[in-house]
Amino acid sequence: MIFRLTGGMVLGLSTLGSLIARAYAQTKRIILPKGTKMTSLIDKNPADLDNRHLEVIPLAEFETMGLTEHVEDIDTWRLKVTGKVQTPQALSYEQVLELPAIERKVLLICPGFFTNHGSWKGISVTQLLKLAQPEPGITHVTFRGPPGRYEKTERFPIGAIRADKVFLAYQVNGQKLPRKHGFPLRLVAEDHYGSQWVKYVHAVEAFRAEG
Repeated sequence: MIFRLTGGMVLGLSTLGSLIARAYAQTKRIILPKGTKMTSLIDKNPADLDNRHLEVIPLAEFETMGLTEHVEDIDTWRLKVTGKVQTPQALSYEQVLELPAIERKVLLICPGFFTNHGSWKGISVTQLLKLAQPEPGITHVTFRGPPGRYEKTERFPIGAIRADKVFLAYQVNGQKLPRKHGFPLRLVAEDHYGSQWVKYVHAVEAFRAEG
């Protein structure tokens, strides 16, 4: 007897498999107890840690590296969404704030230097891509910021995007994102080192890896 799976069934099985894999991975993480000192985590891999019991540290205690003094003209600034999409976007800051918000407590670890644990609020990149109507088969998303000679580029697999482990924050600990932390938008990349958290994001590009 030959069984044939519809596209919906295949997608459902794929999603179920992803959930099972994620749950298994979560059980292998080190659960950090309440009161864990941030300094004890500077040589750890965030993907190995479970931060559910950690307290959010005050924003005044956040440390940072890289560019800190970039200034954007918020009246002319636009978040561009391009690449393998049908309707490219150029969103103003006000339009970004109107999108459905997500908020997650995430560890930022710069190995050997510092660890921050904050509550980051912003927009789901999945919802952002829906506005731009992505073409089928998107495999990765690239983030760029800031424009100009200091532009930094990082890319992430679509699975991390769909799980909202990678999103764009405009607030941290209930406050507007400070300039030194990447205003107006900073990429938050859960389970990734701080070197991949792009500041001053101005462009998002969806693409499909060939082969």
